[in-house]
Amino acid sequence: MEGGILEVLLVNAEGIRHTNLVGRPDYYVFIECGEHLYRSKISSGENEKAWWNEKFTFEFPMYDWKNLTHLKFTIMNRQLFSDGQFVGETIIHLGGIITEGCDRGFLEVKPAPYNVVLEDDTYRGQLKIGLKFISNKDVTEKTPEQITEEHKKPKPTECGRIVHLWRTLWWWSSFFYSRDSETQP
Repeated sequence: MEGGILEVLLVNAEGIRHTNLVGRPDYYVFIECGEHLYRSKISSGENEKAWWNEKFTFEFPMYDWKNLTHLKFTIMNRQLFSDGQFVGETIIHLGGIITEGCDRGFLEVKPAPYNVVLEDDTYRGQLKIGLKFISNKDVTEKTPEQITEEHKKPKPTECGRIVHLWRTLWWWSSFFYSRDSETQP
């Protein structure tokens, strides 16, 4: 079936909100287009700067182009005792990219910064994203796969588990130490 392919390059984020009280933030991004949903790897970097350099591919069958109007990037921060905390989001409308890509057969947008919108509709930081649209490709006709709740959760690594255990033990020991020092004269 005729259609197109959109390649999305998630490069980095700068100046985004730091939501951890203690320790280094672990950012990841949900990328949504229509019914397709991808989750990026955990970022490398420090504080208000995160690096991914990860590519995602979305298939655009001709019959589904009207439902695939925008890309939504939701930045999350992995927390110790929860699934993640919302940091911000970016939405890129694809109408012009798809139209021009179809006319030319190929369209590439070099990585550019897009504002990150917070919950209160203000901006803080930028997400750098590159796009490439290739039309007239044979796209396999298949139903979009829904991401399950299990896939939405970050997959902890052994090193990450050890670090989280260390942070928890440090926090508890400092809490009880401060309580003991307050009770003694």
